[in-house]
Amino acid sequence: MKNFSGKRIVVTGGAGFLGLHLCERLLGEGHEVLCVDNFYTGRRRNIARLLANPLFEVLRHDICFPLYVECDEIYNLACPASPVYYQFDPVQTTKVSVHGAINMLGLAKRVKAKILQASTSEVYGDPVVHPQTEAYWGNVNPIGLRSCYDEGKRCAETLFFDYHRQHRLRIKVARIFNTYGPGMHPDDGRVVSNFIMQALRGEEITVYGNGGQTRSFCYVDDMVDGLVRLMESPDDFTGPVNLGNPVEFTILRLAELVIKLVNGEHRPEDPELKVVFAPLPSDDPAQRQPDIGLAREKLGWEPAVQLEKGLEKTIEYFKRLVESESDLPRGEERAGSGEWEREQ
Repeated sequence: MKNFSGKRIVVTGGAGFLGLHLCERLLGEGHEVLCVDNFYTGRRRNIARLLANPLFEVLRHDICFPLYVECDEIYNLACPASPVYYQFDPVQTTKVSVHGAINMLGLAKRVKAKILQASTSEVYGDPVVHPQTEAYWGNVNPIGLRSCYDEGKRCAETLFFDYHRQHRLRIKVARIFNTYGPGMHPDDGRVVSNFIMQALRGEEITVYGNGGQTRSFCYVDDMVDGLVRLMESPDDFTGPVNLGNPVEFTILRLAELVIKLVNGEHRPEDPELKVVFAPLPSDDPAQRQPDIGLAREKLGWEPAVQLEKGLEKTIEYFKRLVESESDLPRGEERAGSGEWEREQ
C-alpha cells in the first residue's frame, strides 16, 4: 500500500462558506480532510463536488458533543457567523462556542493535535481603539442581542489559552474580519450578500444607519491563505492574530460599488437603483478595521485581492444562482425577510 504523506485534518463547520474553501485548499495540498458539520448553516450542496475525492470524508456531528477521531490538525470553524442565524437560537450559539471549544480542545489533547480556533473581530465589540490591534481588549456588551456570539467567541479564546498554559496544547487563534466571496449563502443577512442580491433582484439597497459606519472586506481566498499560514507557523506563535483587509470602506461606499458593478455606471440616487436607509441594529459597531502588522511580521501575510476584483467574482457567482432557480436554496426562509437583523 502506498504510504500517505499528507496530514489528517479535521475541519469543523466544513460545509459552511469559509469551511468549504478551506477544505478545497487542504485537499489540493494532498491532505486527508474530515469535514464535520451539523448542517445548521452549512449546506450539503456546498461540499457535493468534493465527495468524489477519496481524501475527503463528511461526518454529520454537533461539536457540542464529544468527537472521537484520529487527526493531526483541527480547524475549529463551527459556529453560525451571521446575526440572522446566531440570534435565532442564541443559547445554542453560546453552546457551540463554549462547549464546542471544550470538546475540540479535548480531542486535540487526546490525540496531541494542533488546533486552530476561528475567532472573530466581534471580540472587539464596538471599538474605542481604531484600527484594532490584538492588544486591544474590546468594548463588548455582555447582555445584548449579539452577546451570544461576541462573548461566546471571547470565552472560546479564554479556553484555548488556558488549555495551552495548563496542558501545553499547541494552539492557534485567528481573529477573522469580514470575509466574502463565491459560496456565500445568498440570503445569509450579511452586508455583501445583501447588497448583491438586492441589486440583482432589482430591489432597493437597504443601508442601516446613515451608511457612515465602516468595515473592511477580505476575499475568501486571502482569508484561507492566512488560516493555513497560521496553522503552519512555529508552535511558539499562538496568536491571537488579526486576519482581514486593512482597507476601510463605509457601508454607503460599498453599496455604491455594488450598484456600479451590477448595473453599470448609474448613480445610487437613480430611481431604479435606489438606496434606502433603515435604523441601525442593536450594538452594531461604528468602525471595524484590523491592524494586520502582526500577521505581516509573523506570517508574511496580507490580502492580495482588491475589493472591486473580489466583488466581481462574487457577483458572477450570485448571478449564476439567480439565473438558475434550481440552484437557489429551497425550503429555506429568506434570511433577513423577517425580524432578524442584518450585519453591517
